[in-house]
Amino acid sequence: MAQTPHPEADWWRQAVVYQIYPRSFADSDGDGIGNIAGVTAKVPYLKALGVDAVWLSPFYPSALADGGYDVDDYRDVDPKLGTLADFDEMSAKLHEAGIRLIVDIVPNHSSDRHVWFQEALAAAPGSPARDRYIFRNGLGPNGDQPPSDWVSHFGGSAWTRVPDGQWYLHLFAPEQPDFDWSNPEVRDDFRKTLRFWSDRGVDGFRVDVAHGLAKDLAEPLRSMPVIPELDIQVDGTNPLFDRDDVHTIFEEWREVFNEYSPPRAAVAEAWVPTTRRALYARPTELGQAFNFDLLREDWDAEGFRKSITENLAESAASGASSTWVLSNHDVIRHPSRYALPTGLGREGLDEWLLSDGLDPLPDHAAGLRRATASTLLLLALPGSMYLYQGEELGLREVPDIPRDQLADPIWLRTGHQLKGRDGCRVPLPWTVARDAAGGSSFGFGSGGAHLPQPDWFGQFSVEAEEVDPDSVLALYRTALRLRRELQTTETLEFETSVPTDVLSFRRPGGWLVITNFGTTPVPLPSGEVLVASGPLADGQLPGETTAWIRE
Repeated sequence: MAQTPHPEADWWRQAVVYQIYPRSFADSDGDGIGNIAGVTAKVPYLKALGVDAVWLSPFYPSALADGGYDVDDYRDVDPKLGTLADFDEMSAKLHEAGIRLIVDIVPNHSSDRHVWFQEALAAAPGSPARDRYIFRNGLGPNGDQPPSDWVSHFGGSAWTRVPDGQWYLHLFAPEQPDFDWSNPEVRDDFRKTLRFWSDRGVDGFRVDVAHGLAKDLAEPLRSMPVIPELDIQVDGTNPLFDRDDVHTIFEEWREVFNEYSPPRAAVAEAWVPTTRRALYARPTELGQAFNFDLLREDWDAEGFRKSITENLAESAASGASSTWVLSNHDVIRHPSRYALPTGLGREGLDEWLLSDGLDPLPDHAAGLRRATASTLLLLALPGSMYLYQGEELGLREVPDIPRDQLADPIWLRTGHQLKGRDGCRVPLPWTVARDAAGGSSFGFGSGGAHLPQPDWFGQFSVEAEEVDPDSVLALYRTALRLRRELQTTETLEFETSVPTDVLSFRRPGGWLVITNFGTTPVPLPSGEVLVASGPLADGQLPGETTAWIRE
């Protein structure tokens, strides 16, 4: 007899998920680093915001070679952030508030301090301990050349040599050795980790570098001197990324998820084309995959329309629901991206960061208008919305962190040619003024902040915005409340008789969404305006503005 599905099995399909980068969220003990107790203390804030779930970025023991994505122990909490008891209390408080919990899992690589890697370094070449990772002999007469031309995401070779002469693979920092996922012991241990956190009440997992686990390690190793762009190698045969055989791993994970009631949810971080992304999101695998298209898209009506159309179609075909993302811990915050001239691309954004945000000069007012308009647009779409901490305050990038305080390995590994991601990871401002008791942060913690908060942060603080009915925080709270009331299905119907710089669609239940990507006002459709991203006047929708209308 078929089992009756749990009534909450699909909670994730239409969820608003709030990403917390714990070291930069709230610090309860004054050591300058956000912690688990800090998250617990802010649960009332999260409940008032109206999110359905929290995604907690890595909180595991770590040397912070890559912001916590270098994991020492997958089944513990970093002592600098708290204890397992603190984690359990946070989880309980979130669930009491009706907020589910998703945790980051980092399966492509461990830390070089992980007990397994320390065993591998102490063991001989060819030993079972080394077989959990990817060790190879070097090339050249003395084996002093890397085993292949593979490169790290953080710059330089993806291989590091150990004292006995062998080399190990790390697609990221040298402190992040890659696992060999063809090893059954690796697969078994990660299933144990999934159960460990699921047994503690975790509702789902965000899977880091999901497209990188399976690798073609047949000798001789194939050449790949550059990291592939998203629009090539789409046939599943790339030696390192998005290989067809990665999906057997996630089929095994789905079996674990389905042991629980409701089944545990998962979302893949897979930087692959839309047609390939849908494979990770199948019900037999992770169920969802991040849609990162709009992280690379300019403020442009046609670009948004194309992304929305393609992703809704692919999600429907795979049985998943779409995901919508504008900011996260790896990219420049979208109010700053939209404040810059269009067409810069990734290289242009990197150069802007290197100029400390001065070349070109951003138009912050336009950036914030576009950011709130785009967020309000995406919140009206079918599927899940992933918010990044601070975007509900309208926070923009901090491009001018003093160079001697940059911590991202990208800055170090590229010889100070790329600044990396610190500018979006600056701790949140909670108060208008800096702490009075000798502290230097805006309410983040009495001991300051691990990345410096600029003076302008105070005006974007929670304290400042909670008393301002026209603040970005007020807009987010209103939109999330209305979304919960209005979102009933996963369908929409685009309006076709609109100007080229206007995007408009109807949702079942009698509400219409319209975004003016241009600068010239357009007539507002008739009906009751439920929420708008900016002021309206004389029956017109201004440029760079979104409105929800009940017809």
